[in-house]
Amino acid sequence: MKLKKSSLFIVFLIVCFSAFSQNTKTIKFNSEQLNTDRYIKIYVPPSYELDSTNLYPVAIVLDAEYLFDAYVGNSILFAQKEKAPEQIVVGINQNYYGERYEDCGYLLENSYPTARAEEFYRFMKVELLTFLEENYPVSPFKTIVGNTLTANYINYFLIEDYPSFNAFISISPYYAMDMPVLLHNKISTLNDENFYYYMSNHKENTTERDLLIKDSDTILSGANNINFKYKYDAFKESSRTTAIGQSIPSALAFIFEMYSTISKEEFEENVKDLSPADAIAYLENKYVEIEYLYGGKIKIREQDIFAIEPIILDKENGDYLKNFGEMINKMYKESAMGDYYIGRYYETGKKYRTALKFYKSGYMKLPKGDPNSDGYYENIERVLLKRDGLYNEDPNN
Repeated sequence: MKLKKSSLFIVFLIVCFSAFSQNTKTIKFNSEQLNTDRYIKIYVPPSYELDSTNLYPVAIVLDAEYLFDAYVGNSILFAQKEKAPEQIVVGINQNYYGERYEDCGYLLENSYPTARAEEFYRFMKVELLTFLEENYPVSPFKTIVGNTLTANYINYFLIEDYPSFNAFISISPYYAMDMPVLLHNKISTLNDENFYYYMSNHKENTTERDLLIKDSDTILSGANNINFKYKYDAFKESSRTTAIGQSIPSALAFIFEMYSTISKEEFEENVKDLSPADAIAYLENKYVEIEYLYGGKIKIREQDIFAIEPIILDKENGDYLKNFGEMINKMYKESAMGDYYIGRYYETGKKYRTALKFYKSGYMKLPKGDPNSDGYYENIERVLLKRDGLYNEDPNN
């Protein structure tokens, strides 16, 4: 069941903060665990009402009064630039009466949550996440965000037996004394799926808090577990406030790196030395994993197709041009690209009649007035000459 909302969507994005229209609502949530009402903000993306089958990653944002808008604004920007999927963002207000101190308190003797903080833990895990899964189309991928004290608290969802979240954004955390050790003990046990952990720091922390963050960074950066992905930013010139605006986009870029198109670094590290068959498989698997993790149904983007094109053209005498073209035709049935590569495959094999068939098919897909029409038609003319034995391979004659 989807909750009703107006179709009107107005967003003004200024630096990192946004004002939201009917895409954000505030609800009063009656919690049995807390024995009180809590106010929850919920943002849903523009496509929410347009596709009933789409699933969305969900982000839970603590300290919502000042973190929620910053996170939502960045999530909109990243989604528009195809650097991250659209997300459902849920903010928990904690600063009307200083609730964050009761919600997220911990015991000095062992760094575990207080009795009241355990109730807040159960409210989030048992009530809030269940409510979201029953009322919104959420994917399995979940992120949790905290700042200072609440940034320490989010770790309790990582060190539990079965972590409730896939990604953790810890902004300038006020770590409990034993938290670095608790994290160290947990990280080695993570398996089966990837977990993303982002942490930041700023210049205004006390010496004690700064030391705990640095100790944690040493432990987390040295973790020997391929399932644990970690990034740390030390904003040495930033205040507590400006570090928030820097941390959120840096964290999103890190957590959703796989969702983005193939970057220069990804190509150099993972793609350039692949065979054509493996390059095609890499691209297909990348998008299968994107859909599995984030729930979004996106086609292989043209930029990624062009990224592996040199491998297909330059290696193994173009033997995989046909496979490449067929993959593109599955994604872009109305595009001429797939037919072009299949035609090129048959032309290379001197099967001119079949090559002509695919080149003509691709040409017919081009819209009237397309600036590429003349260049594309040259493929047809060239193959006709080759078929009739009239084509001159030497461009100088």
